[in-house]
Amino acid sequence: MLTKEAVEVRKTALHEEHEALGARIVDFAGWAMPMHYAGIVSEHRRVRSTVGLFDVSHMGEFVVTGPDGLAALERLTVNRLSVIKEGRIQYSAMCNENGGFIDDLLIYAMRNGYMLVVNAANRDKDYEWVRSNLEGDATVADVSDATALVALQGPSSEPVMSKVTDAELSTLRYYSWVYAEVAGASTTLSRTGYTGEDGFEVYCSPDDARTIWHALMEAGSEFDIEPVGLGARDTLRLEMGYSLYGSEMDENRTPPEAGLMWITKLDNGDFIGRDAIARKIEEGVSERIVGFVLESRGIPRPGHRIMLGDDEVGRVTSGTFSPSLEKGIGLGYVRTGVDRGFSIEIRNKLVEARAASLPFYEHGSVRRRKK
Repeated sequence: MLTKEAVEVRKTALHEEHEALGARIVDFAGWAMPMHYAGIVSEHRRVRSTVGLFDVSHMGEFVVTGPDGLAALERLTVNRLSVIKEGRIQYSAMCNENGGFIDDLLIYAMRNGYMLVVNAANRDKDYEWVRSNLEGDATVADVSDATALVALQGPSSEPVMSKVTDAELSTLRYYSWVYAEVAGASTTLSRTGYTGEDGFEVYCSPDDARTIWHALMEAGSEFDIEPVGLGARDTLRLEMGYSLYGSEMDENRTPPEAGLMWITKLDNGDFIGRDAIARKIEEGVSERIVGFVLESRGIPRPGHRIMLGDDEVGRVTSGTFSPSLEKGIGLGYVRTGVDRGFSIEIRNKLVEARAASLPFYEHGSVRRRKK
């Protein structure tokens, strides 16, 4: 049940579906969202084994148009946007003047502009940042309230989606999108996701969300499809080592600390935060993000201290029990130079951990598809 403080939260077009399915509903970023239905571990394993369906309509969507849209967004974002053409998608970020993250986001190259997909908790802040920093002949519109979003994720997602769409899925590349009919509704269909598995995200009118949801659930019945909540979404992304805004990223963290220089192109003009990021690299960072696996039983949680002997060398930013690895895993910022041999303080006890390369889980179907 929602707390008294959450009475005014927004509801997605699928809210009644979640209630009918017996979901545990929580207040997430001002939205009433399903945390889980059958349970986080079972939903997680369903996505890894066959297919699961998510409601992620709380995400924000902006559309930037105008002759100077590309130039304006290249000033606002850290990646090289000019390399993607219509039909492709780019992962990027917006930074402030100090190089700290305003948000991470996806950018869709459209025929007459760009669609930005931002984190729900940052929607209002992001819109004001984009609106106030656009230069030249470019405008931005917040289309979030007119957009619902469902995500079909798992190694069986293509045969499921093929039953309800007219899109040619065999030629739809990872991080690409098309206009397509899904369950008879006009949608923007992309091959993207946040789980490490192959899958699709369907942007549609809120009026069509329930029809699409039911069609996908029916099409996936032979694969034992399950609805999946935010709890498993978080454990799935963490097994892949994907960063989350508010945990690994915020306005005080920069790309070199967060391990996101791979999307940050310092040679791509004078984007906001570029000089500060360059100085940070030149001076050297005092902390950096690392992944770790516990060597014995325990579940790391955000805020747990990372210890080297009696010395605190960092803090956990994300941690969980990995249903795939059946071990405690996490991400955290640690003092530069600390690579191994540290411990996590859990309930006043030190649990040995080892640094691990990312992703923790290496068998996701999206990785097999990209090879």
